[in-house]
Amino acid sequence: MNAAPPVSPRPPAKSGPEADGGLIAIARVQPGEAIALLHSSTAGLSAEEAAARLKEHGPNHVAREGRLSVFAELRRCAWNPLNGLLLTLALASWGLGDARAAIVIAIMVVLSIGLGFIQEHRSNQAAARLYAMVRTMVSVKRPGAAKDGFVDEPMDDLVPGDIVRLAAGDMIPADVRLLTSKDLHVNQSALTGESNPSEKSAEPYVGPTCPPMDLPSLAFMGSNVVSGFAEAVVVRTGGRTDFGKLAQSLVGLAPPTSFDKGIEAFTRMMLGLILVMAPAVFLINGLTKGNWIEALFFAVAVAVGLTPEMLPMIVTVNLAQGAMAMSRKKVIVKRLNAIQNFGAMDIQGTDKTGTLTENHVALKLHLDVDGNESDFVLTYAYLNSRFETGIAGLLDAAILEHAEVEDHIRVADYRKLDEIPFDFQRRRLSVLLADKDDRRILICKGAVEEVFACCARYRLGDNEGPLDADHAAKAKALTDRLNAEGFRVVAVACREFPKDKSVYAVEDEADLTLVGYIGFLDPPKASAASALAALAASGIAVKVLTGDNAAVTGKICGDVGLGEGRIVLGSEIDALDDDALGRLAEEVHVFAKVSPAQKARVIQALQKRDHVVGFMGDGINDGPSLKMADVGVSVEDAVDIAKESADIILLEKSLAVLQEGVIEGRRVFGNITKYIKMGASSNFGNMFSVLGASIFLPFLPMAPIQVLTNNLLYDFSQTAIPTDRVDDEYLAAPRKWRIGNLLRFMVFIGPISSIFDYATFAVMIYVFHAWTNPSLFQTGWFVESLLTQTLIIHIIRTAKIPFIQSRASIALIATSLAICVVGISLPYTWVGRELGFQPLPGLYWPILAGFMLCYATLTHIVKSWFMRRWGY
Repeated sequence: MNAAPPVSPRPPAKSGPEADGGLIAIARVQPGEAIALLHSSTAGLSAEEAAARLKEHGPNHVAREGRLSVFAELRRCAWNPLNGLLLTLALASWGLGDARAAIVIAIMVVLSIGLGFIQEHRSNQAAARLYAMVRTMVSVKRPGAAKDGFVDEPMDDLVPGDIVRLAAGDMIPADVRLLTSKDLHVNQSALTGESNPSEKSAEPYVGPTCPPMDLPSLAFMGSNVVSGFAEAVVVRTGGRTDFGKLAQSLVGLAPPTSFDKGIEAFTRMMLGLILVMAPAVFLINGLTKGNWIEALFFAVAVAVGLTPEMLPMIVTVNLAQGAMAMSRKKVIVKRLNAIQNFGAMDIQGTDKTGTLTENHVALKLHLDVDGNESDFVLTYAYLNSRFETGIAGLLDAAILEHAEVEDHIRVADYRKLDEIPFDFQRRRLSVLLADKDDRRILICKGAVEEVFACCARYRLGDNEGPLDADHAAKAKALTDRLNAEGFRVVAVACREFPKDKSVYAVEDEADLTLVGYIGFLDPPKASAASALAALAASGIAVKVLTGDNAAVTGKICGDVGLGEGRIVLGSEIDALDDDALGRLAEEVHVFAKVSPAQKARVIQALQKRDHVVGFMGDGINDGPSLKMADVGVSVEDAVDIAKESADIILLEKSLAVLQEGVIEGRRVFGNITKYIKMGASSNFGNMFSVLGASIFLPFLPMAPIQVLTNNLLYDFSQTAIPTDRVDDEYLAAPRKWRIGNLLRFMVFIGPISSIFDYATFAVMIYVFHAWTNPSLFQTGWFVESLLTQTLIIHIIRTAKIPFIQSRASIALIATSLAICVVGISLPYTWVGRELGFQPLPGLYWPILAGFMLCYATLTHIVKSWFMRRWGY
């Protein structure tokens, strides 16, 4: 490994090349020259220098990480095709001289945008407060720092010239030039599309000109370390990086979820209905009544009435309130749409450690190959963990807690020569040490099978012997017994090398001597069994996907209630095609000894069988699965790549919190679909009523301003839907978007309202003789239409008997009552007279009450039949 020579610091002005040409030039020079070109030094930048450069270059974050400004939030709430349609209609009304209609339409738009903005802004603020607790830290070199010269600092504060340390699981925090490296492999798929890791080296590039991504001495923001470790100097940060430029062009382009597609399909359906209805109403009224201007006003008003203008607000407010409810449980929602997927999720994949277990690993055993306690084994394990610089895992932390080892040896008597880092193919790690007598010792620890494969001998006390078939079988029996008792077993082996050997590689992990085993316990969580039971009761099957062996996994899973059925090993997965794997994954709950690629493949196979799959993980090996899953969940102390890949971050790693998120997702989905069902069925019914009335009446069935006022009041009554309760029965099962079911609901429920509209027409004409009194007719239909629409949400919102078995939220009841009072009293006020209304006869009210009772009863009967036939 080549260390960079010290270089005197230079002034910071304009440090850090911007163009690819400068980046390539830095890749071609020696590490020390690269540091000099960036006006830094081998000791790193001082805190004062770093602060000055931070002011010059700005924070090291890219566009997708930036928090939206208030104006951007407002623009996102306003930018919607439905709002665009309404504003177009408002301008048309204004241009045609109908200022009152334009004002009412504008009020609708302001109401929708305003409520959505307020809730989303509150949600973003709550999420930002929590997200500040989950900052990605980077190991940065600072002069005088006590810890090997490095300190942990937020990634956002990196500047050109900073020297950083990288290890497996780290995100590359900026565009960097490597100074030293050891077996460094980097995943650049987010930038290049190439799935295989790229090998990197600190050696200057001397080949022909090529794209910067292909230069082995450079690593780029947006990629992550798969294996090995390195030190590097920061060249470009934030928006100046290639990843930053790419991110700026992709802000807001997250792929749509199935729910997003469903909302778009519903919106297109309603717009299509408007495009058919508005011209039809215009032509019918123009031809039958001869007043084409009045017909145009009425057609515009009908178009507004058919527009589900509150849909963007309902969706936004529901998602925002869901995110805020989850934030109170210390759950950070990085992407609001993940809440929707939570509601639809029917399979939850998870790692074992920290989810089913306490995540507090303790080293309990250190045994020789015969199963007897051995301080020698503990000493070698301790030296391996003490000198390794790769992934700092729970096992190493548990080993290093045994500081009593240093009572028997002097760690200072050992010096590190090299390291062969851990990776998920070899599943082992080796350090090369020289002791006080200059003996060169390789100490290897790792998964039992993988270490066994490298061993040719065993050591017992001061004796050594060949690791023949009998000894191998005896060793396997011992480790199997420990695994069955719940111990996670790691093998320890060693090998001596001649003093003249200076270069070490993976090939040197051969002909090793097995010295023994260390055994760890990570007990099951007390809450795991109840959390799993709650998920099962919610219709979610839990799939355990772990790299641990089958025996330990089986013991832990058995303790928490997942012990029934077979355990599938990673080697079995490779032998199956996707279809067979999907069928197997539906039946089996536990997968052991699986690689990161195999975990992701299991998730993908389940998705192909129409499952919505979540995955919870926190390690470097969980990154592919988190990206593949419909809902990726990680935790605060996860490695960088896991947090980056996740949609949701838990500040507490718990399946119980996860289950609460699922319920919240279903509640959000349920309240959104209430509005959609109401809007679709109501508009479908109104279509028949408006068309029929337009054909046979000699006047408009309702004046344009009356249609708009009706729509405005009804919209106001719907603003409380996001606060509504959702029945426990609805929350008990996953909920997916089903456009076909919505269409059936619209067809069966919508025409019921037309029945009572036509009954009202008959009463107004034949009982109250409104054929010659258009104002009375319009008043009667206005009140009936408003009250029945306001009532029907209470019927549609539940599968149960409304008001008796299931009641709406206080807010929804209050807005419904308020609008009913306004609708009943409006004909008797000066506002009503301005709108063209007149007082209704006393007999109208009992007739209306009877209609409403019959309407509610018939709708409930049809709804109940529909639910039994097709479900929610």
